[in-house]
Amino acid sequence: MSRERELKEIAGDLRRYYEFQKEMGVKRVFRERKEESAGDRRETEYPRREETVTPKRTVAREDRGAAPNEEIISVPEQMGMFDSSSKIMPLEEIRKELMERMSSRLFEGSKQIVFGEGNPKARLVFVGEAPGRDEDIQGRPFVGRAGQLLNKIIEAMGLKREDVYISNIVKSRPPDNRTPTPDEMAEWEPFLFQELRSINPDVVVCLGNTASQSILKTKASLGSMRGKFHRYGKFKVMVTYHPAALLRNPNFKKPLWEDMQQVMKELGISRPGD
Repeated sequence: MSRERELKEIAGDLRRYYEFQKEMGVKRVFRERKEESAGDRRETEYPRREETVTPKRTVAREDRGAAPNEEIISVPEQMGMFDSSSKIMPLEEIRKELMERMSSRLFEGSKQIVFGEGNPKARLVFVGEAPGRDEDIQGRPFVGRAGQLLNKIIEAMGLKREDVYISNIVKSRPPDNRTPTPDEMAEWEPFLFQELRSINPDVVVCLGNTASQSILKTKASLGSMRGKFHRYGKFKVMVTYHPAALLRNPNFKKPLWEDMQQVMKELGISRPGD
């Protein structure tokens, strides 16, 4: 790559990043300064960009004890109670099955089951952990503050919410919004897996640790998994931060946007002016 082309790509990345920050409501980006000698470099408050790792196929495995520094995770498609490897159920049929099997399994205080929503033929699927208070009230995934931020992220990618599909591993609100246990995830996740089989997306984005550990059957940290594509069956999987984490720590916006740029490149999505 020529020096001129490299600088042009860097400039383009910076422009898209600052546009993303603007859409996220950030009006100023500050540079952190510290006492230093004349020869020292000054660094911004944001995490350094991670080195890009070229995705590669690995031997499929089903254990949850992957080494944290393992580069690429590849697991076979999980069917659970849906034991027919060839059966593809329409989303409405999956919803009906979910209601019949799990209505009696709602968490204490949960009002209703929150099924996924969006384009049934979406090329891109976002998967979170579980519904929160607003989702439990409205019966829709990602409609609270984190959901509003997810909408902005989707729009920053040049898409609309109705272009993608959004769901959760667990579809009932846990008490006090606590993290679901592994047993609870195992009870609910077969319905998510069947949703993915029905939609047949090109890319699945796992928002947060719970979603990534459920889909990829691993205990690896989010930091070690993000920034590269993994495999769930035939689907490419990108792991990134949950929008709720960005509300707590704005420094996560930059690495999340880098992950979304990889997703956009994989899907062939370009924004006007790119």
